[in-house]
Amino acid sequence: MDLRRLRLLRELARLGSMRQVADELHVTTSTVSQQLAVLAREVGTELVEPHGRRVRLTPAGRRLADHAVTILAAVDAARLDLDPRAEPAGTVRVAGFATAVRRSLLPLTARLAAHHPRVRLRIDEHEPAEAYAALAADDVDLALTYDYNLAPLAPDPTLDATPLWSAAWHLGVPSGAAADGVPSGAAPTPAADAPAVFDRFRDADWIVNSRNTADEVVVRTIASMAGFEPRIVHRADSLDLVQDLIVAGLGVGLLPGDQPTVTGVGLLPLTAPQALLRAYAVTRRGRAAWPPLALILDLLATHP
Repeated sequence: MDLRRLRLLRELARLGSMRQVADELHVTTSTVSQQLAVLAREVGTELVEPHGRRVRLTPAGRRLADHAVTILAAVDAARLDLDPRAEPAGTVRVAGFATAVRRSLLPLTARLAAHHPRVRLRIDEHEPAEAYAALAADDVDLALTYDYNLAPLAPDPTLDATPLWSAAWHLGVPSGAAADGVPSGAAPTPAADAPAVFDRFRDADWIVNSRNTADEVVVRTIASMAGFEPRIVHRADSLDLVQDLIVAGLGVGLLPGDQPTVTGVGLLPLTAPQALLRAYAVTRRGRAAWPPLALILDLLATHP
């Protein structure tokens, strides 16, 4: 059904005569009559009937006119919702890894509450592969993902990715352990480059992520540069758990260099090459113009 014809029917129900509808919409009476006749053919039933020198809606016409009120109101609401000039309103569904949610998304909540109270967030914590799957299934509107400079993700032509921030990751080791030349009780000291750092722990057990393979790729890449294959024994998603494993003397693993560590964990900076985690805001191509999502993307870019 053509929305313009539904609008004519709605106005006829409201105004009561084709002449008034024509005057209201600045068309001719014959145009109103012809368009309502086309609408009647589209729905397969008579919508108006003679009533003296005028016409009135049939029972089917009245029912369709009631539906037209609801349909046209929904269309107007959708247009307003999608108008880039409109005040953003709606729920933005986000899937993201924990660090990005804490670092990039949660700081926006106070600003949203103060200036855009009609925009809400629904947050699911996911690793990148899970977030991309949710995005592909249209279960979320925005994915906060990451890769590493040593384990880059291949670009997807159906997605738009906006870089947010990057952070250097270091090697987390027991700060008081005796390991490859570090005296017992002494804090580890940085070596000249990443392969040299890794080489000191070639005989150690290694800890990698349980839900994403990117940091394992980084570990294997740097270890191969040092001439050995790491013995990966433990897999843990939680960075707190990774630190607990290190404190317990169960292995070494990558940790963010810009976050505090617990007592008993030391960080060895990695250079030449660095291990840089790179965070992104990812959307399906063509979706970023939706006002609530556009607002979130703008805030993320402005306050990464």
